[in-house]
Amino acid sequence: MEQNYEERIAALGLELPPAPPPAGLYKPLLVTGKYLYVSGQAPMLPDGSYITGKAGIDLNREEAKKAARQVALTMLATIRTHYGSLNDIERLVKTLGMVNGSAAFHDYPYVINGYSELMAEVFGPDAGVGARSAVGMELPGNVAVEIEAIFKLK
Repeated sequence: MEQNYEERIAALGLELPPAPPPAGLYKPLLVTGKYLYVSGQAPMLPDGSYITGKAGIDLNREEAKKAARQVALTMLATIRTHYGSLNDIERLVKTLGMVNGSAAFHDYPYVINGYSELMAEVFGPDAGVGARSAVGMELPGNVAVEIEAIFKLK
């Protein structure tokens, strides 16, 4: 039986925020062949505001991890808004997770697990887990986390 990701999101009780508008000259996502490339997404809340701050200063590792989980919800909203049904996704291929962290903060993989765990909940433990990088850097607008991803379409 084919997976229905839209139903799974509802069953999990997940609330997707609005899809954020582009913050520059780029496409929120691009489909080429069987691949869907999602531009960097930030942790947008349902009210349209963002989770901001530096991990290790403004946010502890659990708060930063929750911000990464919120990025996953933002990304799902962006896909749904600019592409259509999430049911067309075959699998997550690659994730680049960027954490706004202090010089003393080094738990970047732990933080990005917030995103990865939600993707595994929605798409399953195989299709929802792909290759991944997790790094720290300064992020625009002081957002806590930014994540970009590549998905394979059915």
